Amino acid sequence: MKDHLVKIFKESCRVKEAFINDNLGRLVNIIEVLTAALKAGNKILIFGNGGSAADAQHIAAEFVNRFIIERPPLPAIALTTDTSVITSVGNDYDFSEIFAKQIRALGQSGDVAWGISTSGNSPNVIKGLETAKKMGMITLAFTGRDGGSIGQIADLLLNVSSNSTARVQETHITASHAICELVDMKLFQKPDLK
Repeated sequence: MKDHLVKIFKESCRVKEAFINDNLGRLVNIIEVLTAALKAGNKILIFGNGGSAADAQHIAAEFVNRFIIERPPLPAIALTTDTSVITSVGNDYDFSEIFAKQIRALGQSGDVAWGISTSGNSPNVIKGLETAKKMGMITLAFTGRDGGSIGQIADLLLNVSSNSTARVQETHITASHAICELVDMKLFQKPDLK
């Protein structure tokens, strides 16, 4: 059992190291884009399915409450939390519409639509990002595997090149924490941080 545990941790570290080597410039760009959007008074709408839905809620909470430093709340909404909206849209229309409908209701040009899909092919995340793009929103995608269809439509993409959902999700949350920390620093502590 110990050998298997060590294997899991080593694989997680290997995937994260490969991710930062492949995505460092993109990550810096995303931090700049999110910082600019928030400075301009825009909000972040975050969404995904399953573990990615939980990650959307986690990330939104870090922005709204605080992450590391004490600071004013930042406008972020997880589109995965309102069960009445999700179930009514899923029932009356189709499950693939659950995020697109909310984006049409809550999103505005200049906002950021942040879709998370470990496969890169979740139909409701695709429709959400497509809707956001049509509305003039900035589209950000966190994906796994080869990025899937979502990797082709998002303005900004962070892809974890792994077929393991667990390793992809672990890397997504590490990247999200890094984003939260550096957005906070750029907005409230060190605006000239490069």
